[in-house]
Amino acid sequence: MADLKMPDINNVIIVGNLIKDPIIRATTNGTPVANFTIASNRKFKDNFGQWKEDVCFIGIVAWYKLAESCAENLHKGSAVLVEGELQSRQWRTDDGHYRNVVEIKARRIQFLNKREMILSDMATSSAAIPGGEELPGSEGKSDADDRKT
Repeated sequence: MADLKMPDINNVIIVGNLIKDPIIRATTNGTPVANFTIASNRKFKDNFGQWKEDVCFIGIVAWYKLAESCAENLHKGSAVLVEGELQSRQWRTDDGHYRNVVEIKARRIQFLNKREMILSDMATSSAAIPGGEELPGSEGKSDADDRKT
């Protein structure tokens, strides 16, 4: 059993709506980063056959051009499909307590609102692949980044 090796799989795909405008910052070396939270709804039937809805709030972090694209296109209420990986981080507060968070580090964000999709489509270049598929080597970019000229 000691030789059993688990595969290195850490992949998340989720759809939701931003609960507030993204926070856009830059690191000390100028790297852009966007942080936002989405609400993802899940509908299910309870033990009595009644439909219920559960909401899960998920933090998202986007880096580089993907962060810049989020700054340009996203706002409170925007619908997004996020593909990425789970990551956890820890920090120490000013009062000495430790805080932990698990969030999604986005590799790809697809903007789902019609207005944002229309704006993205207007910037479509001949290099884009229809259907929002990712171009080889475009990790860390959004669909809008792939289509900008």
